[in-house]
Amino acid sequence: MEARPAVVVIPEAVPLDLETASLGSRFLGVVIDWAIQGTALVVLFVIAGNASFGWVGTTIVLILVFLVTWGYPIALETLWRGRTVGKAAMGLRVVTKEGGQIGFRHAAIRAALGIVDFLVSSGAVAVVSVLVTSDNQRLGDLAAGTVVLRERTGLRRPAPTTFVPPAGLDGYTDSLDVTALGPADYGVVRTFLLRAPSLPPPVRARLAAQIGESVAARVQPPPPPGVSADVFLASVAAAYRRRGS
Repeated sequence: MEARPAVVVIPEAVPLDLETASLGSRFLGVVIDWAIQGTALVVLFVIAGNASFGWVGTTIVLILVFLVTWGYPIALETLWRGRTVGKAAMGLRVVTKEGGQIGFRHAAIRAALGIVDFLVSSGAVAVVSVLVTSDNQRLGDLAAGTVVLRERTGLRRPAPTTFVPPAGLDGYTDSLDVTALGPADYGVVRTFLLRAPSLPPPVRARLAAQIGESVAARVQPPPPPGVSADVFLASVAAAYRRRGS
C-alpha cells in the first residue's frame, strides 16, 4: 500500500509532516528486529545448553525467552516513543490514531496480536491487513488503535506505474474484460505487484492466490490453465492500465 500523507502533532507539541509507513519499510523494520531477537535467543540457548540448570535455572531461561520475544517490542515501543531498533533504522514510529504517544497497553496489544499477524500465518495476515486498510494497519494496529508513520524524506514520489503483459500472454491480456474492477481493486493488485519482490516466497504465493481468487471472480475470461496467480494479476494490471489510458 502506498504511503499516505498525514500531519501529526507528537506529544512534544511539534508538528511533523509524516506519512503512513509502506509495506516495504515495515517489512524491513520487522526483519531488523527479528534479527536482533534471533541473535539474543541463540546466545541464550547456547549458554543454557552448556550449563546445568535445575528448575530455578530453567524457569529463569523461560522468563528470558519471553522477555526477548515479547518484552523487546513492548518495552522499546513504550519507552522509546513508539520505536524499536528496526523502526528507528527505517525512520518509523508507532502513534495512536489521534497522533499521540503510545503507552504500555498499545504496545502490549500490538505484540499479542503479532501471534496472528506473523507467527500463525507466516506474515500473510499482516500483509493482507496492511494492503486492504486505509491507513496501512495490521491487525495489531487495528486492535490497539495505532498507526505506523514514517517521517517524510526529501525523496521524490515515484512516477505512476505501468504494467506490461507477461511474456506470451499478450493475447489473453487484450481479451480481458476488467470493467467490473474498481480503483480499490486495482489498488490492491498494483500494491501487491510492487511489493511482491520483497516478500518471502511463501507469503507472496499465499497472498497472490488470495488476491487472484477475488479478482478472478470479477474479470473474464478466467486465466489459462497453468498460469500462476501472480502472473494472472500482472495481466489484470496491464489490462486495467490499458483501459484507463
